[in-house]
Amino acid sequence: MTTPEMPVIESLKGRVSPEEWQTRVDLAACYRLVADFGWSDLVFTHITARVPGTEDQFLINPYGMTFDEITASSLVKIDVAGNKLDNSPFPVNPAGSPFIRQSIRHAMMRNAFCMYTV
Repeated sequence: MTTPEMPVIESLKGRVSPEEWQTRVDLAACYRLVADFGWSDLVFTHITARVPGTEDQFLINPYGMTFDEITASSLVKIDVAGNKLDNSPFPVNPAGSPFIRQSIRHAMMRNAFCMYTV
Protein backbone atom coordinates (compact mmCIF):
# COMPACT_ATOMS: atom_id res chain seq x y z
CA MET A 1 0.00 0.00 0.00
CA THR A 2 1.31 3.44 -0.85
CA THR A 3 0.57 6.64 0.97
CA PRO A 4 -0.41 9.65 -1.17
CA GLU A 5 2.14 12.43 -1.16
CA MET A 6 1.31 15.57 0.78
CA PRO A 7 1.07 18.64 -1.46
CA VAL A 8 3.81 21.21 -1.05
CA ILE A 9 2.64 23.85 1.40
CA GLU A 10 3.70 27.32 0.32
CA SER A 11 3.67 30.02 2.97
CA LEU A 12 0.71 32.38 2.88
CA LYS A 13 2.51 34.97 5.00
CA GLY A 14 2.38 38.25 3.08
CA ARG A 15 -0.43 36.93 0.86
CA VAL A 16 -3.11 37.33 3.52
CA SER A 17 -3.71 40.25 5.87
CA PRO A 18 -1.53 40.47 8.99
CA GLU A 19 -4.66 39.83 11.07
CA GLU A 20 -5.55 36.70 9.12
CA TRP A 21 -1.96 35.49 9.31
CA GLN A 22 -1.92 35.87 13.10
CA THR A 23 -5.22 34.00 13.34
CA ARG A 24 -3.77 31.23 11.18
CA VAL A 25 -0.67 30.99 13.40
CA ASP A 26 -2.79 30.89 16.56
CA LEU A 27 -5.25 28.34 15.17
CA ALA A 28 -2.47 26.05 13.91
CA ALA A 29 -0.89 26.22 17.39
CA CYS A 30 -4.26 25.35 18.90
CA TYR A 31 -4.56 22.28 16.66
CA ARG A 32 -1.09 21.13 17.69
CA LEU A 33 -1.85 21.63 21.39
CA VAL A 34 -5.05 19.59 21.03
CA ALA A 35 -2.96 16.84 19.41
CA ASP A 36 -0.33 17.03 22.17
CA PHE A 37 -3.02 16.62 24.84
CA GLY A 38 -4.65 13.71 22.97
CA TRP A 39 -7.98 15.51 22.51
CA SER A 40 -8.45 14.84 18.79
CA ASP A 41 -10.19 11.91 17.14
CA LEU A 42 -7.88 11.95 14.14
CA VAL A 43 -9.50 13.77 11.21
CA PHE A 44 -13.16 14.24 12.18
CA THR A 45 -12.84 16.81 14.97
CA HIS A 46 -12.27 20.41 13.99
CA ILE A 47 -11.53 23.82 15.38
CA THR A 48 -12.63 26.86 13.44
CA ALA A 49 -11.77 30.53 13.68
CA ARG A 50 -13.53 33.43 12.04
CA VAL A 51 -11.32 35.33 9.60
CA PRO A 52 -10.83 38.78 11.18
CA GLY A 53 -12.90 41.51 9.59
CA THR A 54 -15.43 39.09 8.09
CA GLU A 55 -18.77 37.70 9.18
CA ASP A 56 -18.91 34.67 6.90
CA GLN A 57 -15.36 33.37 6.41
CA PHE A 58 -13.66 30.79 8.57
CA LEU A 59 -10.43 28.83 8.80
CA ILE A 60 -10.60 25.05 9.24
CA ASN A 61 -8.28 22.08 9.11
CA PRO A 62 -7.70 20.29 5.82
CA TYR A 63 -9.56 17.00 5.66
CA GLY A 64 -7.28 14.00 6.15
CA MET A 65 -4.46 15.90 7.83
CA THR A 66 -3.79 15.02 11.47
CA PHE A 67 -3.74 17.83 13.99
CA ASP A 68 0.01 17.59 14.58
CA GLU A 69 0.60 18.21 10.84
CA ILE A 70 -1.43 21.41 10.56
CA THR A 71 0.39 24.67 9.83
CA ALA A 72 -0.78 28.25 9.42
CA SER A 73 -0.53 27.91 5.64
CA SER A 74 -2.31 24.54 5.41
CA LEU A 75 -5.52 25.85 7.01
CA VAL A 76 -8.36 26.21 4.51
CA LYS A 77 -10.55 29.33 4.23
CA ILE A 78 -14.24 28.44 3.82
CA ASP A 79 -17.64 30.13 3.81
CA VAL A 80 -20.64 29.32 6.05
CA ALA A 81 -21.63 26.43 3.78
CA GLY A 82 -18.16 24.86 3.94
CA ASN A 83 -17.13 25.89 0.40
CA LYS A 84 -13.44 26.63 -0.15
CA LEU A 85 -12.66 30.31 -0.71
CA ASP A 86 -8.98 30.02 -1.50
CA ASN A 87 -6.76 27.99 -3.81
CA SER A 88 -5.79 25.50 -1.14
CA PRO A 89 -4.63 22.16 -2.53
CA PHE A 90 -6.33 20.51 0.43
CA PRO A 91 -9.91 19.29 0.64
CA VAL A 92 -12.33 20.03 3.47
CA ASN A 93 -14.51 17.40 5.11
CA PRO A 94 -16.66 16.08 2.25
CA ALA A 95 -19.60 15.47 4.61
CA GLY A 96 -19.72 19.22 5.21
CA SER A 97 -22.42 18.87 7.83
CA PRO A 98 -20.13 19.06 10.88
CA PHE A 99 -19.04 22.57 9.88
CA ILE A 100 -22.55 23.63 8.87
CA ARG A 101 -23.69 22.98 12.45
CA GLN A 102 -20.68 24.89 13.71
CA SER A 103 -21.35 27.80 11.32
CA ILE A 104 -24.83 28.12 12.83
CA ARG A 105 -23.20 28.45 16.25
CA HIS A 106 -20.80 31.06 14.85
CA ALA A 107 -23.80 32.98 13.45
CA MET A 108 -25.68 32.81 16.75
CA MET A 109 -22.66 33.83 18.81
CA ARG A 110 -21.04 36.57 16.74
CA ASN A 111 -18.59 37.32 19.55
CA ALA A 112 -17.30 33.73 19.41
CA PHE A 113 -14.08 33.97 17.47
CA CYS A 114 -13.00 30.34 17.71
CA MET A 115 -14.90 27.08 18.30
CA TYR A 116 -13.79 23.53 19.00
CA THR A 117 -16.10 20.62 18.12
CA VAL A 118 -15.52 17.10 19.39
